[in-house]
Amino acid sequence: MPMNQQIHLVSRPSGEALSSNFQLISRETPALQDGQVLVQHHFLSLDPYMRGRMNDAKSYTAPQALNEVMGGGTVGEVVQSKSPKFVIGDQVVGMGGWQQYSVVDANQLGALRKVDTTHIPLSAYLGAVGMPGVTAWYGLVKIIEPKAGETMLVSAATGAVGSAFAALSKARGCRTIGIAGGPEKCKYAVDELGFDACIDYKLHKDAASLSQAVKDACPDGVDGYFENVGGMVLDAVIQRMNAFGRIAVCGMIAGYDGAPLPLSYPALILTNRLKVQGFIVSEHMEVWPEALKELGTLVATGKLKPRESIAQGLAAAPEAFLGLLKGKNFGKQLVKLV
Repeated sequence: MPMNQQIHLVSRPSGEALSSNFQLISRETPALQDGQVLVQHHFLSLDPYMRGRMNDAKSYTAPQALNEVMGGGTVGEVVQSKSPKFVIGDQVVGMGGWQQYSVVDANQLGALRKVDTTHIPLSAYLGAVGMPGVTAWYGLVKIIEPKAGETMLVSAATGAVGSAFAALSKARGCRTIGIAGGPEKCKYAVDELGFDACIDYKLHKDAASLSQAVKDACPDGVDGYFENVGGMVLDAVIQRMNAFGRIAVCGMIAGYDGAPLPLSYPALILTNRLKVQGFIVSEHMEVWPEALKELGTLVATGKLKPRESIAQGLAAAPEAFLGLLKGKNFGKQLVKLV
């Protein structure tokens, strides 16, 4: 069995996460038992939710255990099998974590899923045709429930979730606006992702200025908003929501360091009769087949062209992850392991 490099969480952050919270180690890979497979990971997914799991705090999921492999989505190839369900060479997606190999019980429901890379790149199953894509789909389709002609807005517009949101929203006949950081990202949002306009939040120092930019880009107001950021961005957008607007809350990356994120205008939820709903996509597995079918078709037909930021090698994962939390990535952040 091969030696397996892993990255463990060895300490919890106090405020901002640091590279010293992680440690790269080597472990022997255990021999397979009946019903198990050995997966060699080709790509590792880095996602903002991982920052919340680093804290020892009450949340929708258990905290990441110390001195164990950091959890995370992976795609790779079966290289050994003692299960009739998988053969050597099968390409699979799972939650293998921050390591080169994982031993998986093939009988555990949902632990490993075969994927077809004929028309869809393997890495896309961690992004547009994976958890981020389904996240965009659920927030838009099940919470916002868009109608043709309405105005949709999404923060972190050029990330893995935001880029999928754009394709899904445009397919439903909606005017679709993004919020992103920097002119390069905003140009990509409009030219390649199909956004009707993109607001550069870095040009605005406070919520009032950003809110005016949202008004300029959305003169008819905002009917549906997909929230990935929180903080100043939410303060700015909530002032531009139309009556009976819907807000799907997926992330609050502005508050992942533990500082409170007070809302400046909560009365607008009442006066505009807004629906504000948070969600965790893993709690809605019943929609995944429908969502993945639509997302896979969008990627395979070229209607969704997600960009990827790829760090090379497992040792690069911590710094790439810290960069993701500061918006340094462009599109889906991955670590290439093979």
